[in-house]
Amino acid sequence: MQNVQIQTLNGQGVTIAAVIHQPAGFDASKQYPVIVVAHPGGGVKEQASGLYAQKLAEQGLLAIAFDASYQGASTGMPRQLENPYIRTEDVSAVVDYLTTLPYVDASRIGAMGICAGAGYTANAAINDRRIKAVGTVSAVNIGQMFRNGWENTVKDADALPYIEHGSQVRTADASGAELAILPLAPMREEDAPNEELREAWEYYHTPRAQHPNAPGFMTARSLPQIITYDAYNKAEAFLTQPLQIVAGTQAGSKWMSDDLLARAASTDKHMHLIEGANHMSLYDQQPYVDEAVGVLAEFFQSRL
Repeated sequence: MQNVQIQTLNGQGVTIAAVIHQPAGFDASKQYPVIVVAHPGGGVKEQASGLYAQKLAEQGLLAIAFDASYQGASTGMPRQLENPYIRTEDVSAVVDYLTTLPYVDASRIGAMGICAGAGYTANAAINDRRIKAVGTVSAVNIGQMFRNGWENTVKDADALPYIEHGSQVRTADASGAELAILPLAPMREEDAPNEELREAWEYYHTPRAQHPNAPGFMTARSLPQIITYDAYNKAEAFLTQPLQIVAGTQAGSKWMSDDLLARAASTDKHMHLIEGANHMSLYDQQPYVDEAVGVLAEFFQSRL
């Protein structure tokens, strides 16, 4: 395991903090395929993405987990900015870095993500042809989630007040007021509308997986960009890479995995459903994680 700092060229002057997980018997004189692993919204590399990177390495794959710009141990202000366009660019910025490493085979770079990280990864693959294979776990298209609700029960147009609120927040931020924030997961157990999202509170705010760099909220000024963002934009034309989707049968978010499967142009696309798992189960719960990793490891090994 190696901690690295990645100086991005995205025009924001951000340095991304990342951890490279190396397989047993790693030999820097050889070349390896590599998997970029993107964390959920509000998460950090020490949580789900790091767990998946570690387990992929145990399966013989080189993997890198990283903190998004403005989050975790990465630099950038304001803190906890969740700009979906920069989150997508982060994936490609990590790919930039990987192409400079002598032990990485730049023709065999894959990428995967968990929750919103999966949506950002799909979007990055649409834009970046260096990504040769794509995996998702509990995929969330963050724009869809904020527009349409966790279970797709809200119409797009009904999300207009969120754009209005985010716009007004930007005005307040510009005045020098303390930056307004918005939860990405329930901040209190009693705020959770259902058991699945109660688990999101538990994951981020109890010893289950809490981390001091993952406060569980974002800047509210991100709302206008998120509401109008589509992580799967033009997937029908440009998401042609092999695609492996993993979702739980009990996940309220499963409809976003279904949508990605339907929209992707790839002729090599598959969904693996994990019986009994909900959205949060696939972050850290055994045996669900091992099943997901087994599917993804075999997928990346055969496609890269």
